[in-house]
Amino acid sequence: MSTTSATHTPCLKRDISLSNVTAGIVAVVIGYTSSAAIIFQAASAAGASSAQTSSWLWALGIGVGLTSLGLSLRYRMPLVTAWSTPGAAFLATNLPGVPLGEAIGAFIVSAGLITLCGITGLFERLMRHIPSSLASAMLAGILLNFGLEIFTQLEQHWLMPLALLTAWGVGRRYWPTLAVPGVVLTGVVWAMLDGQLVIEGLPLSPTFPVFMAPEFSLATLISVAIPLFIITMATQNVPGMAVLNAAGYTPNSSPLLIATGGATLALASFGGYALNMAAISAAVCTGPDAHPDPNRRYPAGIVAGLLYLLLGVFAATVTALFAALPGAMVAVVAGIALLGTLSNGLADAFAKPDERDAALVTFLLAGSGITLLGIGGAFWGLIAGMLTRYLIAKRG
Repeated sequence: MSTTSATHTPCLKRDISLSNVTAGIVAVVIGYTSSAAIIFQAASAAGASSAQTSSWLWALGIGVGLTSLGLSLRYRMPLVTAWSTPGAAFLATNLPGVPLGEAIGAFIVSAGLITLCGITGLFERLMRHIPSSLASAMLAGILLNFGLEIFTQLEQHWLMPLALLTAWGVGRRYWPTLAVPGVVLTGVVWAMLDGQLVIEGLPLSPTFPVFMAPEFSLATLISVAIPLFIITMATQNVPGMAVLNAAGYTPNSSPLLIATGGATLALASFGGYALNMAAISAAVCTGPDAHPDPNRRYPAGIVAGLLYLLLGVFAATVTALFAALPGAMVAVVAGIALLGTLSNGLADAFAKPDERDAALVTFLLAGSGITLLGIGGAFWGLIAGMLTRYLIAKRG
């Protein structure tokens, strides 16, 4: 595996900073607020009890925490993992009527297929053929709506976005590395003063895992396991690796797939349905706002991993906590935190004149929000961009 510089000697005590700590925290906030409700829907669709649903959140938090922490420490890159949000959405609509044991069996088979992709190196060979301009364009498309959300919130909450944008602008002008931490602090203070953040009475108790015995059915494997595998690879691992590549990190994807697939295998019987490389939350940790020096961004992945572990242990508490955060404030903070990464992605995507047409197609389709055959626009944007690049090259 390689990073952006071979001369930097990693030292966590020296490399950790307020900016990369904040990036790790923001990544976790994005991870939970964007998908916790969908996970509940998926667990409910599988017929999980309240204790079993909490176990799902425990398994996902522990799995993401261990893999993010372990991979970031091992390779000294901000290697943030996540659970498959599109996968949860798929499960929420396709698990009704499927026995819980068969659903668990499908999780195990899907995880085995992901691990097999890592062992064989098939996915790594595929990633080598994706140009950096298209990877950056896909990243920019994925993040586009997060940036737009800053300004769409002006319709209903005009003063709050303006206050956070002002805090960001002042931070960028005088303390660039503290700009995003300043925005987070401003948002929390704003929500508390406005009476929107109420944390009194939150339950504080650890969550205990519940073992759910797997069962295997050919029909469920075909209708659940195979689609879950495809969705996780196409909508999570491909964009996740593209985010890393666009930021200048070029890890071998095989060990990452083995780690996330193996962790899913270990945790599937407790509700860990699919772990993968993160895309949107990872972009916070790989961008310049995490640290100006790319070699000193890896502490963001470590912080994210530790926080995921903590929140996994207190899964029931974290559900109530994130429900208390104002959705509009979270959307604006997330958008501002991703502005630097979005800007860099756009600059890299259109840097090469002969690849701009393909990059534009990738960017627009990835940012469109469409879903075809159950797979999101990011994957189709990359496919369309590759085809456009091929057609234009053939014409030339």
